[in-house]
Amino acid sequence: MAFITVLTQVLMVFALMAVGVLSNRLHFLHDDAARDITKILIYFVSPCVILRAFDQPFSRARASGLLVSFGGVMALFVLSIIAARLIFRPRMIPDADRRRVLEFGTVYSNAGFMGVPLLQAVMGAQGIFYGTPYLAVFNLFCWTHGSSLYEGKPDRKTAWKILCNPNIIAIAAGLAMFLCAVRLPSLVSMGIGYLYNLNTPLSMIVIGNSLARLHPRTLLADRSIWPGVLMRNLSIPLAAFVVFRVTGLPRAVWMPTILLSACPVAGYCVLFAGVHGKDTAFPTRMMALSTLLSVVTIPLVVGLAAL
Repeated sequence: MAFITVLTQVLMVFALMAVGVLSNRLHFLHDDAARDITKILIYFVSPCVILRAFDQPFSRARASGLLVSFGGVMALFVLSIIAARLIFRPRMIPDADRRRVLEFGTVYSNAGFMGVPLLQAVMGAQGIFYGTPYLAVFNLFCWTHGSSLYEGKPDRKTAWKILCNPNIIAIAAGLAMFLCAVRLPSLVSMGIGYLYNLNTPLSMIVIGNSLARLHPRTLLADRSIWPGVLMRNLSIPLAAFVVFRVTGLPRAVWMPTILLSACPVAGYCVLFAGVHGKDTAFPTRMMALSTLLSVVTIPLVVGLAAL
């Protein structure tokens, strides 16, 4: 993947975000509608994207690549969690609410909502296939470590949320389908294909709708956001590159993880804060600034990795 290719695709998804911004300004897309579209994306479209990725002939090389990739992603998340905890100490960030947002934002990227559409556009079904270990580990850590930052130790209810997450179910079903060499019937594959094609435009329009509510000046005024954004957009994806270079895997196997880890701060950063009655202004600004800077940082990171 050349730098220009990735930059072109990033600019394309930002153009789709601009449609979301314009829809918000013209009052074409309201909050209730955006929430409904988000549910459709999470519960129907995204699982179809994952199933489509696994609908391919079995090979030992692909299975081995998935297994090693899974181990590499686990190592990456553990290192990210440790680094975030060491860097954002109480001495550096006295405010506990901001500290947990910075920790969360550093570790968790917007892999599902922005990363999958971008990966789909850049690398196609093969990219999604090798990106599934990152998505699986992301959900595992996000609903255990991530949620514990806001609500304490995870319980059985949290474990049930992980198991019932439609994307986790799709990964499990798709993996079983791939390992058993079972292909989707043509009619089912066609239906999934229609939903697959909705993922990129709908996801980007919804993100653009969210960004439209923020004023540019508020993003630059808070200096405490920048360390978290730089960690999320540059340091963590470069660490992912180092981790996966050690594995000796082909570039086609580890590049999807680099791209997903280079994505901006996850939307869950704002969601978890709101659900637990915390301030949402700071995480929203962090997510927005990270997203806007990603138009430069994603092509930069992927271009460096490609070299």
